Amino acid sequence: MSTAEPRVETRRDRAQYAVCGFLAVVGVLVIIDAARLRHIANSNDPIGPKPVPIVLGVLLLVVAAVYAVDVARGGTGAAEEGEDVDPTSPIDWRTVLLLIGAFVVNLVLIEPLGWVISGGLLFWGSAFALGSRHHVRNLVIAAGLSLATFYAFAIGLGVNLPAGVLQGIL
Repeated sequence: MSTAEPRVETRRDRAQYAVCGFLAVVGVLVIIDAARLRHIANSNDPIGPKPVPIVLGVLLLVVAAVYAVDVARGGTGAAEEGEDVDPTSPIDWRTVLLLIGAFVVNLVLIEPLGWVISGGLLFWGSAFALGSRHHVRNLVIAAGLSLATFYAFAIGLGVNLPAGVLQGIL
């Protein structure tokens, strides 16, 4: 009489191998890109810019290999128990397409209109796509967010976002 537990067949999730492959490709690309950096050393930085991206690329390869071994052994991620999401429900394509549309509008209008206007449309469009129907309130919040991020980038980070038609006013 055997006391061993009966073997349970687990179905391997092949999509996880795609994630492993993606991590490995990114790791190789990071290493190749880092290897092409010129060695610029000075008294403040004697080792130059190469070592950090090379180490990160190697770590990406290690993570990809360890993850692949885990997947091959049948490891799977635990389902989120705290989420109110039904994984069997269909994709809400309307929301997805509206969000894509908001990003495309931002992409097209950021140069001619500037960040404040295109970012405001992005924030307002995202809120609309995600179900908020308080249009005036969302517009005020979007304007505040786009102005705040414009000045946070300009003053806090020293990165000038395009001002567009508001050049000279902001």
